[in-house]
Amino acid sequence: MDKATPLVADLLEFIAMDGCTDAQFDQMALRLFAHQFAANAPFQSFCRLRGITARHVKTWSDIPAVPIDAFKALPLRCEPPAATDRIFMTSGTTRGGSTRGQHFHPLLDVYDLSMARNFARRFMRGSAERMPMGILFPDEVAMPNSSLAHYLDLAKSAFGTAASQTFVTPQGMDLDGLWAALEAAERSGEPYALLGASFSFVHVIDALRAQGRSFRLPPGSRILDTGGYKGQSRELPLDAFYSELSQALGVARTDCINMYGMTELSTQFYDDGNAAVPSVKSGPHWIRSRLVDPVTGRTVPAGERGILVHCDLANFNSVTTILTEDVGLPAEGGFLLLGRAEGVEAKGCSLAVEEFVRATAA
Repeated sequence: MDKATPLVADLLEFIAMDGCTDAQFDQMALRLFAHQFAANAPFQSFCRLRGITARHVKTWSDIPAVPIDAFKALPLRCEPPAATDRIFMTSGTTRGGSTRGQHFHPLLDVYDLSMARNFARRFMRGSAERMPMGILFPDEVAMPNSSLAHYLDLAKSAFGTAASQTFVTPQGMDLDGLWAALEAAERSGEPYALLGASFSFVHVIDALRAQGRSFRLPPGSRILDTGGYKGQSRELPLDAFYSELSQALGVARTDCINMYGMTELSTQFYDDGNAAVPSVKSGPHWIRSRLVDPVTGRTVPAGERGILVHCDLANFNSVTTILTEDVGLPAEGGFLLLGRAEGVEAKGCSLAVEEFVRATAA
């Protein structure tokens, strides 16, 4: 795919803006919808089953939300396959079963700009200064199909100093190397950033407790955790997790930031620290969210909990609008993430997947 195509070029320009109006967001969302309706056959079938074509979509919230498990059922893509595609795959350890969802990226220009623009503002807090970083997740050489591995490698290369390191290898976590880096940060007084999967931090907490030690990282240091535990560590309630993390590393909970993202999206959400949990998550101007009843697909009444639907304009090659299986509650400036759908809500999500499969089999 030629990265200079007008759609991609305009989308890159849109993401590079400092913000947008509702009208500007709708204009780009509708343009992407028209493109995806024409070029993504499974998506078009799903829309037609619901009686939706381009003339029915007047605003971003009119775009049919594709259930997230559709990424497991069929290839959702506009561009034909190419040897140069980058394919990010879900872990296969959540939402049941071993089938892995796939998200196809004919180029990473949009994904990378989305990540970098958002990360610079939310985690780096607008500072142009690089930080020494420790990464608690395998790199993308070890995990080439992991969107998180790519995300963290990009954070390290674009925002980290030359002293930044990855401390997880195929052989496991290099705790001795990590302790040495944290000790060096303590001595230098230079702020240090530690980024990785939530379960990696649980292993660090447990290892420090077993050794009877802790660190006091310099002021300005910060932590970014992402994702859940996925059966790879003991599970901790959120409040306990951030309390233990803060105590183990000497970083205030206000500087312990959580990133909420998923393989099926190209944009991430952040909070502004976790002094109180659950924290308010919010995204940049090129992603919008709403809360729906998964059975009807309708937006829930103001103030009520529902299943999160995200419209991510950086998803130019798949589908912009995704029905997750995450329960949310509206909050000032964003939403609260309450956990996975269960009971009636989970059944509603399953019905949405069945509808998608039925549409594409017709």
